[in-house]
Amino acid sequence: MGGVLDHGRFPLVLGGDCSVLLGNLLALRRRGRHGLLFLDGHTDFYQPSAEPAGEVASMELALATGRGPRVLADLEGRGPLVRDEDVVALGFRDAEESAGYGMQPLPSALHALELDTVRALGAGEAARRAVGLLTGDGAGAGYWIHLDVDVLDDALMPAVDYRLPDGLTWQELETVLRTALSGGGAVGLTVAIFNPRLDPGGGIAQRLGDCLLRAFDGDTA
Repeated sequence: MGGVLDHGRFPLVLGGDCSVLLGNLLALRRRGRHGLLFLDGHTDFYQPSAEPAGEVASMELALATGRGPRVLADLEGRGPLVRDEDVVALGFRDAEESAGYGMQPLPSALHALELDTVRALGAGEAARRAVGLLTGDGAGAGYWIHLDVDVLDDALMPAVDYRLPDGLTWQELETVLRTALSGGGAVGLTVAIFNPRLDPGGGIAQRLGDCLLRAFDGDTA
């Protein structure tokens, strides 16, 4: 990843679970201060004692902000990989579930735009506010976009491992991504959690690919 970044290229990382985010953020952390636009149906801010399956994929945002076992929360002694104030979590809808499991609360400095807030503002305005927070005074040298596809409505994206009702529409996700990608601040993108075994016909994968292509094409309505 470091080599891709050093050549001035934009990496698109197609990963398995969300723990892949940590390696990408480490590459950025080696190169200075950066932000994170975190698009996920879940906040993934669990501490090990509360995470029901004991997996890093439900803790990666906590680890990235320096919370959790030092072996992952302080990689190369560089933790946190991103500062609380340099993170915008957008589109999550797991507040009731995570509270039931005893997940630690999100820090006050981390910018949280849950699904209901995105709906109230409209996807375009929510995305513009997120980008503004990530590129304003004192911000780092660009931001990484992390997309867990379970941020999408469960009825549209059932090919994920941890399902929750509701979520963004395809159009809302496309709007958020296009806004985040169009201003020049984004330095890379992760697409995670999509499970092709749950999409035997390939139709959902095709729809996801189409959404990403349109998001990268800022001139497409």
